[in-house]
Amino acid sequence: MPPLLDPALIKTFALDRQNLENSDVPIITLAGTYREDLKRIYGLPDNEIANDIVLSRAHFSMALALAVTAWGTKMDPAKAWMADPTNYVTSKNWKNILFTENIGKTLARSPILQFMKSLIDQFGRQKMPILGSVTSPLLYLTENINKPIISFHIAAGNILADAGKTVLQIVTDPHVRPEYVAKAHLPTMFYAVFDEHTKLEFLEVAAINHVAVNQERIIVTGPPVDPRTTAPRERKHAWRNGPLNLLIATGGLGTNKAEIRHLLRQLLPQLRRRPSPYKVILYAGTQADFVSMTTELAREERVTLGKPEDTAATLRILYHPQILDANELLLKYGLPWADGVITKPSGDMAYDAVAAGCFLLTLQEWGVWEERIREIFTAKEIARRAETEHIVEQLELLTKPINGQIWVERAMNKALGIEKLFLVGTQKMLQAHKKISQAE
Repeated sequence: MPPLLDPALIKTFALDRQNLENSDVPIITLAGTYREDLKRIYGLPDNEIANDIVLSRAHFSMALALAVTAWGTKMDPAKAWMADPTNYVTSKNWKNILFTENIGKTLARSPILQFMKSLIDQFGRQKMPILGSVTSPLLYLTENINKPIISFHIAAGNILADAGKTVLQIVTDPHVRPEYVAKAHLPTMFYAVFDEHTKLEFLEVAAINHVAVNQERIIVTGPPVDPRTTAPRERKHAWRNGPLNLLIATGGLGTNKAEIRHLLRQLLPQLRRRPSPYKVILYAGTQADFVSMTTELAREERVTLGKPEDTAATLRILYHPQILDANELLLKYGLPWADGVITKPSGDMAYDAVAAGCFLLTLQEWGVWEERIREIFTAKEIARRAETEHIVEQLELLTKPINGQIWVERAMNKALGIEKLFLVGTQKMLQAHKKISQAE
């Protein structure tokens, strides 16, 4: 493998550092790599088909959502800039990145290993094996920043806190782990939380861990959702008849593969019916094995695969080996089109689905934070558990009138009418950052 810090990346490293220093809103995340996109953004030669290392779509897409909100209609580094130190891990430490991704993918794809899912906390949060590898580039990127830094990953936020930085830490889920309160006693640490329930939980976890915290530094903002996700709501109407548009989505590590395979085996024969009762898009993200799996199943079932932009097709795949491009495909062709989303109730996909006005059928959760997300949207009558062994029967029932109401239609209307808190999180985070900056 060539050295990670090739001449182009050395240039992007310096430019990322400069943009963060000069930006009104410096944003840090730990989600994986997007090195080729960085080269392209900075006008350097890039490889369009090189594979990114993706540890979490959520931590990437949420950070990008905040930057997009700050930018408005055009990318402007003076308004906001996001950086991920994972892009700048040296060749010597690269094995730690690969190890973390490989372990995560193994767990994500094997239901037999679901009992090990607690390890995901270690890889995704404060005990990541890669922390020693990302700390040095993180501190270099932020060395000269004096304004508050917005962090989308608790490990990064705590490292910055130890370095004496003022941090607005985004608590990305309606669940508070002990790592979040570890630095909460510091007057330089501020927290953006999902809702009032999460704020109370934050204070409880702090009290249990004997951490003194000023509740004024815990700010309720709602979840971070890309404004490009909410924009199509104005043009979306709840389903009443015709083909049901289904978006089936995996996560950044290729989660729920066995469940998704089983869903496709049941749904693809339905796509041969004329007229077809469903249209399906699979969001594979950066996972090439999901593309191979779906292509093979479509061949077996004699279902034609359409291009991402072909809305007449009954089956499409959204895939790109690089996370930025994969995310753009989801925002352009997936969420605006979908009536419903079948995915695990993770912070990124569930928030995005509801913000886009979709109903939600949830796959197996990976932790208590996802159980909490499922509970929230189930209580709002937007979500139900997906019956993965009988998905066709479930969908047939949910699209039929029962006591004069169709569940799919009602759930979409609930999503389209959801409280503003679930739609304007990034705006409130920027407002909080501005207030913290002015008080400095």
